[in-house]
Amino acid sequence: MAKEDENLTYDENGDMITLTLDDGSEIECAVLAVFPVNNNDYIALLPQNADDDAEVYLYRFIQHDDDEIELLNIEDDDEFEAVSDAFDEMLDDEEFNEMLAEEDEEE
Repeated sequence: MAKEDENLTYDENGDMITLTLDDGSEIECAVLAVFPVNNNDYIALLPQNADDDAEVYLYRFIQHDDDEIELLNIEDDDEFEAVSDAFDEMLDDEEFNEMLAEEDEEE
């Protein structure tokens, strides 16, 4: 079952979100991660059917008590840079862990 608000639809597993843009068009996105930065939660979304150079969308993520979620644009440049750096670091850690796992499998 999907849940909706005026700007997004997401499935119960949290794996996919459909964003409705200002022009009314919709973009289906995979949820890459929800992660904390400076006492706020953020979400990284990757548009489906995107090529290898596709941009990841970063939003402030708020989950309300009634399980509804809200995505807010990151307006502040310093906040965006901190979130972007945290996401990049998370990706680097994931790649490093995958390399270690592959080495362990080879042994």
